[in-house]
Amino acid sequence: MDYFKLNNGVKVPALGFGTYQMPASITEENVAKAISLGYRSIDTAQNYGNEAEVGAAVNNSDVPRDQLFITSKTQTSGYRSTLRGIDESLQRAGLDYFDLMIIHWPTIDNLSTYRALEDAYKEGKLRAIGVSNFNSKKVQKLIDHAEIKPMVDQIETHVYWQQNKMHDFLDKNDILHESWAPLGEGMSPVLGEPEIVKIAADHQKSTAQVILRFLTQQHIMVIPKSTNPKHIAENLDVFDFELTNNEINIIKNLDQGHSGVNWPSSMGQEAY
Repeated sequence: MDYFKLNNGVKVPALGFGTYQMPASITEENVAKAISLGYRSIDTAQNYGNEAEVGAAVNNSDVPRDQLFITSKTQTSGYRSTLRGIDESLQRAGLDYFDLMIIHWPTIDNLSTYRALEDAYKEGKLRAIGVSNFNSKKVQKLIDHAEIKPMVDQIETHVYWQQNKMHDFLDKNDILHESWAPLGEGMSPVLGEPEIVKIAADHQKSTAQVILRFLTQQHIMVIPKSTNPKHIAENLDVFDFELTNNEINIIKNLDQGHSGVNWPSSMGQEAY
């Protein structure tokens, strides 16, 4: 496993296990499998409805808690409701702290919502805090007005939308770029791109492995999701090879600069 370091010094695995749209009934089993294979970062959210099952897998694991990095996301707006939501998430998961809590979506009052994360961070309930789906203007407002700089921005990032503009902004401000939908959420033909197929064959890897390695080599944290045991194992097995500069440039040229889902125009390329 490769690790990145957040701007508060906390180390985070470069690759984690996502649980978006994973039914609660199968979450504990899949998270437990992921941990047993070597995943040390697990991503959940209040909105996913599976925090309890993620927590159960963590608490029933033989891996010490301090070796795992557990992320959740708020689904609230405002100071009091967000503080309350963090406590409820910890209770549901049966955890004393989250390693990372992020605002899932921009809210009516981002500053007050984020202030709740700051206070929970100061109390030791969170080891790191950040945001998700925030464009550069929204992140800059937090940098300008919040007490604690965000440590992560989790945004849609994949081969067809590489978020170069936003990546440069986050890198400049020492905020880790985290990708959701690193493999395109299965909604695009990216896994069959001929250039990636050829690169994968040259390295004796799958196209998914090449894409995940491409992103992590750009200093982007990824959280692929799968319930297929073969894919869960394969997605983790990406740190025993490196793409050449030429291969990276080939993949960079596949960037189409747009989302894989039907975002409103306010969340399009120019907004970031």
